[in-house]
Amino acid sequence: MNYLAHAYLSFNHPDILVGNMISDFVKGKKQFDYPVTIQKGIQLHRAIDAFTDQHSITKELKKFFTPAVRLYAGAFIDIVYDHFLALHQHVLNEKEWLNFTTNTYAKLEAQTHFFPDKFARMFPYMQQQNWLFNYRYKWGIDNSFGGLVRRAQHLTSHELPFQLFNEHYNLLAASSDLFITEVIDFARAEFNRLIMV
Repeated sequence: MNYLAHAYLSFNHPDILVGNMISDFVKGKKQFDYPVTIQKGIQLHRAIDAFTDQHSITKELKKFFTPAVRLYAGAFIDIVYDHFLALHQHVLNEKEWLNFTTNTYAKLEAQTHFFPDKFARMFPYMQQQNWLFNYRYKWGIDNSFGGLVRRAQHLTSHELPFQLFNEHYNLLAASSDLFITEVIDFARAEFNRLIMV
């Protein structure tokens, strides 16, 4: 799952949200430098990622991208999942997503002092360009694929992955919808467990 999913699967808890969003930028024991509830957000992020990576649907969908992007297939599928989460009929409608993303940026902005350097540099672009909301549009996915390629060491173009995304759109949509239902249930149970600890 990518940024939109991790934001949504923080279930409106500000500290869990921060941990969930910064987790990829916090390595090893550095997670213990943060307040306990932010640590729980980091743990939730990692549990969601493990669930996603091991899921049979993810493994099947990666096959569409692996010939073009090899080991980065999972990262492209994470972005694909965000697209279909934003369009999922049983989650939020367009206006609700817009409110959700606005509120998410506000919650994060209130805790920028916890941001690792790389996330701190990225966050203004995320907010100004409204990445979270724009995952619902194909052009937003095109931009996200491009950003992934720029950060990747062994990729030079996102044109082929985006072409594959469009070619297999209906199958990706159907499979993603099934996965999203399962990951929401998993994340909610994990969230409840972490909050109770």
